[in-house]
Amino acid sequence: MSTDDLPLASSGGCGDGCACGAASDGPDEEYLECGLDPALAQLLADAGLDPVEVEDIANVAIQEDLDHGVDVTTVATIPEDAVATADFVAREAGVVAGLRVAEAVVSVVCEDEFEVERHVEDGDRVEAGQKLLSVTTRTRDLLTAERSALNLLCRLSGIATATRAWADALEGTKARVRDTRKTTPGLRSLEKFAVRCGGGVNHRMSLSDAALVKDNHVVAAGGVAPAFKAVREAFPDVPIEVEVDTLHQLREVVDAGADLILLDNFTPGECEEAVAAVHGRAALEASGRLTLDNARAYAETGVDYLAVGALTHSSPILDIGLDLREAE
Repeated sequence: MSTDDLPLASSGGCGDGCACGAASDGPDEEYLECGLDPALAQLLADAGLDPVEVEDIANVAIQEDLDHGVDVTTVATIPEDAVATADFVAREAGVVAGLRVAEAVVSVVCEDEFEVERHVEDGDRVEAGQKLLSVTTRTRDLLTAERSALNLLCRLSGIATATRAWADALEGTKARVRDTRKTTPGLRSLEKFAVRCGGGVNHRMSLSDAALVKDNHVVAAGGVAPAFKAVREAFPDVPIEVEVDTLHQLREVVDAGADLILLDNFTPGECEEAVAAVHGRAALEASGRLTLDNARAYAETGVDYLAVGALTHSSPILDIGLDLREAE
């Protein structure tokens, strides 16, 4: 397989409690021990993705599409030795994410080596009609991989495009848009990667790498401060965020030592009061009531993050197609 690599685009950093590995010094060698081309595996690892996990997702997608059979239409209509080039082309403007994931899908299908020409990189803004990626290999393999590769690429690019709209709305303020755990089961690492490609930052990747004390924890523990203290005592080295509904709760958890506080359904005016009350002693994250129309108003209150679950649970896809042509 060709390794016609272009530099990876900057995709932003992860937030407090993120465990994606994007900021690590380098991937563990075991991550590269997969069936993907080593150069592709390295590119995935450099982007903060586990190549083994990406290969597994690609295999699941293909097996779901084939259902332990063959692509009957393609096998019937395409000669076994036919070779073609497939161009992945943006049908609309947006931000692309998941190109290397699409390559991984092609890789698990291809019986022969394939050549790749990379026209853009994850995190790039693209225009309608722009070529993103060209792959040359057996025509049968290209057509069998087409839908699974596009499903992932369109989904991730849609998340990146939506995130970029939020990041653009916050430009010039210190606030960063941040995702949540409202992700598609099995695709969390990919969807959070797409958020980074769009200029957002990641919240925690799982329930184990950071704590978030929410209203039900508060009820069970007998108060917001006792809940915070219980987590701190049980897991002293784990980042802790505490959700509060009122300014009274806010002052309570700041006094208890919380260093990250989620302001649940606060208005912009209440966020301003919260920023003044905390006076830099903790980072603040606004959540609830947020839209692109009011994002700037919230950012200008001085909060550090805007938590937007819609980035991963409601973003429309970016329309990307695959156009087949004769191999050169």
